[in-house]
Amino acid sequence: MLLWLTQWLAQEVRAFNVFNYLTLRTVLAAMTSLFFSLALGPRVIRWLAAKKIGQAVRMDGPQTHLTKSGTPTMGGVLILIAIALTTLLWGNLGNRYVWTVLIVTLGFGIIGWYDDWKKVVYRDPNGLASRWKFFWQSVLGLGAALFIAFSTDTPAQTAAQTELIVPFFKSIVYPLGIWGFVLLTYLVIVGTSNAVNLTDGLDGLAIMPTVMVAAAFVIFAYVAGNVGYAEYLRLPYIPGAGELCIVLGAIAGAGLGFLWFNAYPAEVFMGDVGALSLGAALGCVAVIVRQEIVLFIMGGLFVAETLSVMLQVCWFKYTKKKFGEGRRILRMAPLHHHFEQGGWKETHVVVRFWIITIMLVLFGLSSLKIR
Repeated sequence: MLLWLTQWLAQEVRAFNVFNYLTLRTVLAAMTSLFFSLALGPRVIRWLAAKKIGQAVRMDGPQTHLTKSGTPTMGGVLILIAIALTTLLWGNLGNRYVWTVLIVTLGFGIIGWYDDWKKVVYRDPNGLASRWKFFWQSVLGLGAALFIAFSTDTPAQTAAQTELIVPFFKSIVYPLGIWGFVLLTYLVIVGTSNAVNLTDGLDGLAIMPTVMVAAAFVIFAYVAGNVGYAEYLRLPYIPGAGELCIVLGAIAGAGLGFLWFNAYPAEVFMGDVGALSLGAALGCVAVIVRQEIVLFIMGGLFVAETLSVMLQVCWFKYTKKKFGEGRRILRMAPLHHHFEQGGWKETHVVVRFWIITIMLVLFGLSSLKIR
C-alpha cells in the first residue's frame, strides 16, 4: 500500500514542470528521506526492541562498550526504507543507473540483514559464514560491474567510460579495457562495502562520513551528467549519471535522520544491513561517475580503518609463525579502538574522525578544478 501510494504521488508531483529540475529534486530527496527517517525511526526502534534484536558486544573489545549490550541493532533497515521510498518518489525510474545503484544497495542490505539476523535472533556469533557472505557480495558486485560496463550506447562511449581518471592531472588517464573496468568496479563496490562495515564500531562514526561523501558525490554526479560542465571541467560525460543526485541526496538525508538516533549514546545501531549497503552504494556511484580515486581520498577514513585491520592480522600471523607468539602493531583493531585504548573518549574519537573526513572531502572536491 505504501509503495503504491509513493508511486502515485510521484506521478502527481511530476505533473508540475518545476519538479523536473534536477537540483530541486535532489534537495527535496534529501528532505524527504530525512523526514522518513525521523518519522519512522521511533517505530522501527520499538519494533527491534520488542523482537529483542539487540547488539551483542565482543568481550575482548573496549570495556566501556559493555554497556551497549542489548541496544537495538539492524537499524540500517530504517535507512534502506527511507532511501528506497525517496528514490521511487523523486527519481527518474527509467534511468538505468538509478536502478543499478538501488538494486546494489538493497542487495547488499539483504546480505547484511541475513548476517545480522543469524547473529542476533539465532544467537549464532559467526552469523553468515564469511565465504558465503563474500560469495553473495561477489555475485552482486560482478553483476553490477558487467551491467555498467556493457550498458553504454556506443563503443566510443564505452572506451571513454572505462578509463581510470587520475585526479588533479588534466591528461593522465589509464585505459582499463572492458574487463579491467569490470575488475575495478567489482573491487570498488565490494571493498567499499566492507570498509564502511569495519568503520561502524562507534556511535555515529560510520554514518556521518557516509553522509559527507554522499553529499560531495552529488556534485560529481551532476557534473558527469551535464555535457557542458563535464566538458568545461575535462571530465567524461556520462549520459544519465545526473539522476544519481537523487539517490545520493536520499542517502544523505536518510543518514542524517538515522544519526538523530545513532548519536552518542546510541538508541540504535545500523548493523551490517546498513553498513554493507551504504558502502556498496558509494562504491557503485563512484564507478559510474568515474571517480574511484576520489572516493579513495574522500573515504580515507574507511580506507584507514580497513588497512588497520589488514595490517594487524597480517603482522600477528607473521610474528606468530616467526617467533611463536603473535604480536600487534596497534593496541586494538580497527583503528578507532586503538585510540580508545590509548585513552581517547568515544565521543572524541568520533568527532575527530569526522573532522578528518571533512578535510578529506574538501580535498577531494578540489580535484574538480585543480587539474
